[in-house]
This record gives sequence, structure tokens and C-alpha cells, in this order.
Amino acid sequence: MKKKYVLIASLLMATSLLAACGSKEGSATQKENIKVEEKGMPIVKEKIKMTMMAPGLTKTEWEDLAAAKALEDLTNIDFDYITPPQTDFETKLNLAFASDELPDVIFGAGSSLLKNSVQSDQGAQGNLLALEDLIKEHAPNLNKILEENPEFKKSITAPDGHIYSLPRLYPEETSNPLYISPLWYNGEWLEKLGVKELPKNTDELYTLLKRFKTEDPNGNGKQDEIPLSDGNKLLIIRTWLLPAFGMKSQTIEEQDGKVRFAAMSKDYKEYLTFMNKLYSEGLLDKEVFSQSPDQFQGNTETDKVGLFSAYASYMATGKNPADALNDPMFQQLTSDIQDTPLAPGHPRVGTGTFAITKKCPSPEAAIRWADYLYTEEGADLAGNGPEGAFWQYETNKDGEKVRVYVGEDKQKMEEDRGKIGIDYGLVTPGLQNDYVTSIRETADAPARSIWSEFQEKETKAKVTPYEEVPFPVVYMTKEETDQIATTSTDILTYVEQMEAKFITGVESLDNWDKYVKNLKGMDVDNYVKVYQQAYDRWAKAE
Repeated sequence: MKKKYVLIASLLMATSLLAACGSKEGSATQKENIKVEEKGMPIVKEKIKMTMMAPGLTKTEWEDLAAAKALEDLTNIDFDYITPPQTDFETKLNLAFASDELPDVIFGAGSSLLKNSVQSDQGAQGNLLALEDLIKEHAPNLNKILEENPEFKKSITAPDGHIYSLPRLYPEETSNPLYISPLWYNGEWLEKLGVKELPKNTDELYTLLKRFKTEDPNGNGKQDEIPLSDGNKLLIIRTWLLPAFGMKSQTIEEQDGKVRFAAMSKDYKEYLTFMNKLYSEGLLDKEVFSQSPDQFQGNTETDKVGLFSAYASYMATGKNPADALNDPMFQQLTSDIQDTPLAPGHPRVGTGTFAITKKCPSPEAAIRWADYLYTEEGADLAGNGPEGAFWQYETNKDGEKVRVYVGEDKQKMEEDRGKIGIDYGLVTPGLQNDYVTSIRETADAPARSIWSEFQEKETKAKVTPYEEVPFPVVYMTKEETDQIATTSTDILTYVEQMEAKFITGVESLDNWDKYVKNLKGMDVDNYVKVYQQAYDRWAKAE
């Protein structure tokens, strides 16, 4: 088993080395003289070693991933892994920057763990390499995509004009990403109540939720039904109901080039008024702000909830996927103040998936390794591993050679993939492709699961036509980041707390003006101004 590097640095060492971080050491021309093949595999003739820092996995160790081993054999790049748990990753990474004990590459962090502001700051200090020239010269697959999609390129470019991390991309041609997990209706309840059409506006939703509460749709003779619930406090419900009142986000959103803070708008007050009505009449789960995910799951699995949040409905209800096809996805609503359906759209770009530090012995080899993941075969190897580990070839009844899951327990298929692929649960470099032929449960199973086909159809009908991105992926300057940092926690915490108070009636909506005044006292106007500056810069970029 490969050695795991442990990042240990004293405060004294971190302080003494901070100045060194400011140098521009680490350009591609200063690295070891390692010959990198221009195309094909392996990337280098003689095996080289590098260190990779990546979030720890839940199913196995990085050293044991079949996909990682296969990539090593293919490329001749042998990684030693530094794998802090995801909950501790950002802290460990910041310590690595401060102490100058850097890995060669950073993988799978995403913008939540390798924030755009950190990329800009560490890039300016020379700790992260600028990648745009390396992409042009050694990453033909990604370079082609960026040249054909300038919107992608400007969303991964820092204010200084450099690219410091590679993206996860979601092209319209190959993917239908949702902004967040959907809401799902309990199909058995709809059938029991004779509902032929889903609600199309907030009044119709209210009427249906009222029927869920009063007409015993679960048929147990008790009024124990919970019409509307969420296992993430109010996150999912809020995301899909805000658009009915003209908002794509609770906080920062862009409308026709103008940035606003939605939670102090009249639209938001209308949303709170509607949600307070649902709560006060017992139509919104009374425990929505306090229940644990397990409590929520206990209710959805025992047929107590009519409209609920879940990545896939069967994950909440415990049904088999094939039996969950009668649970329809939530239909976007209109209202008196929003006369057309609206939905928050995925920005189709994720940053922070792969970065190269100044310590890397061969940035050219590293970028070629990552670029392979932007090919169909590279993405497949990264996700499903080599033949024999997770899948094997079999011949189906039509004489076709297909790839079939090697395990015996089909219920553990996705869990087993988590012990194979380097992309499981992480935001990794590559192109999202929902249409690649998946690994089948059996030789005669369809190429794509019935559930995948159903969810795609629901998404395209009920969400995709109405999508608008709330706010693009942007990079801020250090000064902008510092300004945001001084106020964001107080502002966002206050908004979250007051949302719960307004909805539950602890705080009367008669105090709305006081709420807005308090936000202004927290300097929310400057908060918006900073985002407007970042948006304007992004919009003008080529």
C-alpha cells in the first residue's frame, strides 16, 4: 500500500515560510526535465511519482481504487495520496498552503473545498500554477471544448486572466443537470384522490395540500398525513417554490444584468406569506426546521408525506425504482405575481476539480493526465474502472456484447461503484454525459435504467424549459472576497433565522420593514454592490 503523507506544520514554520509563497517559483519551464509524450499512452515512458491531495472516500481507500490503479498503469504516473476527510479537507489544504508543504496536484475538491477566492489568491502568490498555456499546449480535449464554449472559459477564469483549476462541465447536448434535488408527489395519494393534473399555480397547490391533509389519502383512518415536507430543513422546498414568486434564489440573484438581494424584495415577502399560510394550517411539516434526515425518511417510508424532497423519489420512499415511476416530479408554479413558470438553472460549470501546484515535477504530464478525463473512454475508466473490477462483458439474448455488473446483490451496485471509481461523490474534471451506455444489472437489462429515462423525461418537461441561472460562476478579487467575508455570515444567518420565524409565526410579517432595515444595517447594499462588480466583469469577459 502506498505511503500516505501526513501534513504536519507548526505555527512557527507556517509563519517563516509565508514569504516564500509569494514567489513565482514553479512555472512549467523551471520543472524537472521529464519527457512527456505529445499524444497517446503512456504519458511518460519512464514511470514518475507525484503526490495528489484529494478528499477522503467513504467506501474505501484511494490506494485500493481499481480505477486509480488502471490509470496508473495506463499513464505511467504513480500517485501517492494525501486524503483528509471531506469535513477536514479545506482546513488541511489551507495549512498546506500556509506551511508550503504542498502536494503536486489537488483533485476532486470542487469549489466548496477549493474556493474560487482561494484559487485566485494562491495563484497570485505562485502556489497554484496558471493553466491556460498548459491547456492550449497539452490538453487538446479540454482546449477544444473551451474554444467552442466561451461561456465555460470565462466562468473558470480568475480576475487576473489566469485559469487556476480545471472544470467539471455539463454541456446541454449531453446532460440535464438539476440545480438541486427535486420535489416529488406521492403518486398513490394522487391516484386515491383522483387527481388528473398536477397543480400549475400556488392556489392549486394549496388546494391539493389541503386535500392531502383532510381526505386520508394513505387510507389508515387517521389524520396523520404530512402534506409537504423536506429532509433538508427548507432548502429543497424553498428552491422550487421561490420561482413561483419571481425569484431564482433566496439571496444573490441576477435579473437582466442587475444583481439584487432577493430576501429583501416584495417578492420574497409574498413567498413568506404563502409559506406562513401553509404552516399555520398544518400543510407544511411542523418539524421541517428541526427534524433530522432520519426522521424525515421515517415519514416518507411509512406513506405519511404527500410532496417531498429527494434526489430520486424511491430514495425517500424505499420503493424499488421501477415501482416509483408513478411518483411525478413537481411542476413549476405560477402565481399572481409570476405569470409564467420559472426554475433555477444549473450554471453547467463546476470549478476546483483539478489544480497543479508549484511543487509538481511535471505540470505537462499532470495536465495530460487530467485531460484524459475529458474523453469518453477516460471518463468511463475513471468512473467504472477496468474490466473485471466492477463489470464484465457478457452476451445478451440478441447476441450483443454488453457490459454487466459483476456483483451478486444488485441493490449494492452503486455502493460497489464507490469502491472502484475516482469520481464517486466528488466533483472531478470531465464532461457530464447522461447518455453514455451504463453498466447493466443483467445482460438483458436496458442500456439505461427505466428510472433514468423517467427522470430525464420529467426534467425536460417540467424544469428545463423554464430554467434561468440565478447567478453565474464568477471569480472575485481578494479585495472583493475580503469585503464579502466581513458581512456574509451575519447577513445569511439572519435571513435564515428570520425565514423560520416569519413562516412559523414567531415573528409577524407586520415587522417586515424592521427586517429590511436590519439587513441594510448589516451593509447588505455593499454586499450586493460587490457581487454586481464581479458580475459586470464576468459579463464583459470574452
